[in-house]
Amino acid sequence: MNLTSYSDQELIERFIKGEKACMETLIQRHKKKVYSYILITVKNTHVADDLFQDTFIKVINSLKCGTYTDKGKFISWVIRIAHNITIDYFRKEKNLNTCSNDDTELDLFNSEKFSDENIEDKIVGEQIVSDIKTLIDYLPAEQKDIIMMRHYGGMSFKDIAEQTNVSINTALGRMRYALINLRRIVEEKNVILTK
Repeated sequence: MNLTSYSDQELIERFIKGEKACMETLIQRHKKKVYSYILITVKNTHVADDLFQDTFIKVINSLKCGTYTDKGKFISWVIRIAHNITIDYFRKEKNLNTCSNDDTELDLFNSEKFSDENIEDKIVGEQIVSDIKTLIDYLPAEQKDIIMMRHYGGMSFKDIAEQTNVSINTALGRMRYALINLRRIVEEKNVILTK
């Protein structure tokens, strides 16, 4: 049985019914795109390997629990999971990096740079990020992918062009249209994106 001829959605449905080989086919089909997205962000192959594995563990668990609803948008959904897992990794890393006040004459901890933002700023900031992610979901898949790769993945337009098999001009054009569409959606939905 040649599973590579099946669509992502068919493979997902067959995997949910118990055909484990279908998940292997999905992973092989999208490995390069997902792994590259993670690697470009973390710039460390060992970390990227771990995060790639964590991504597909979450994908498998979500599919088994029936929480996948983005029919026809599987790769965008996986990239979103990879992005969130990568962000969690950076948050954990940031929390592990501590600073000592003993090594300097300046009082580091009395600096505005290290002061915590107040709870109101934090809530508003989180709401803005959430609103932007929701708005991005309204974009066509090609535009959504380019925003995820550029702004969340930190990829250059050259890397994006190679990853999506298009010219740099096409990648730039898609970004331009994505931003135009986002502005239009913000106006249509009357969303306020300022602190």
